[in-house]
Amino acid sequence: MAETATDPVPSAASPASSGMPMLHKAIFAILLAALLVLPFLVYPVFAMKAMCFALFAAAFNLLLGFGGLLSFGHAAYFGGASYIAAHAAKVWGFTPELAVLTGTAAAALLGLAIGALAIRRQGIYFAMVTLAFAQMVYFFALQAEFTGGEDGIQSVPRGDLFGIVPMGSNLALYFFVLAVTFGGILCLYRIVHSPFGQVLKAIRENEPRAISLGYRVNRYKLAVFTLSATFAGLAGATKSQVFQLASLTDVHWSMSGEVVLMTLLGGMGTIFGPLVGATVIVALQNYLASFGAWVTIIQGVIFVLGVLLFREGIVGVLARWTGRRL
Repeated sequence: MAETATDPVPSAASPASSGMPMLHKAIFAILLAALLVLPFLVYPVFAMKAMCFALFAAAFNLLLGFGGLLSFGHAAYFGGASYIAAHAAKVWGFTPELAVLTGTAAAALLGLAIGALAIRRQGIYFAMVTLAFAQMVYFFALQAEFTGGEDGIQSVPRGDLFGIVPMGSNLALYFFVLAVTFGGILCLYRIVHSPFGQVLKAIRENEPRAISLGYRVNRYKLAVFTLSATFAGLAGATKSQVFQLASLTDVHWSMSGEVVLMTLLGGMGTIFGPLVGATVIVALQNYLASFGAWVTIIQGVIFVLGVLLFREGIVGVLARWTGRRL
């Protein structure tokens, strides 16, 4: 269908998809440089945890921030992939990259199946349907024999990358996690700035108009739902290798709440907001661990203050102050 001058969706040759802006290139370069030296400055496992959750938040932001679809059940894909990857590594003897790919593929299939049903509803009904399916996955993980029940899958072997490079040391594993996370975020960036991403924004802003222009909205919704679930699964599968563990915490509804918190705190609908939000939350959990159960309350207070003071999120406020799209 030919696009007119009033079409809200830019063509493939439009500036929105003509290349990465210099500011974003500079931010990605600085981020990569910082991550390359980070394991020599902080505990590598903490840094790897932050990267896994940053990818998880970025995947969720693709669905909510750019697709306009609020899911309360993204822990199903994060935790489901974690279980499958852990089982593949421990029982099937898969190498780290194959275990992660297996978990990611399982999350993609689960996202496709759930998404095909969930997109039939809108608004709060859509959100509650995703939560219901996530609870089904949680109880499956609790009851299934291969998941280990309440104990989860423990002592997951890290193995050798491609059967050659040992992943036993935290430092070696860190660079594997860095490659996975950074590559995943770059893929998400490309998706957002592609013609497909522009259609998603059009559907988010004015779905009836997108339909009137001839776009098959449900196909786009299913595609973005599946993509978001896939990258969430990639984060969860990678996390299982980092902690050598897949547990019920990964599929619990509170994990879905955490990723919503990370996305909103950092800046929904921005490229770098979820990364900032995830890092802040993981850092709080790490450095406030001595407060025990009070950590959740402290996080809640910080979130409320953040929303009241920075309605657009941390990166959203910076973007408004600088006049730049972040």
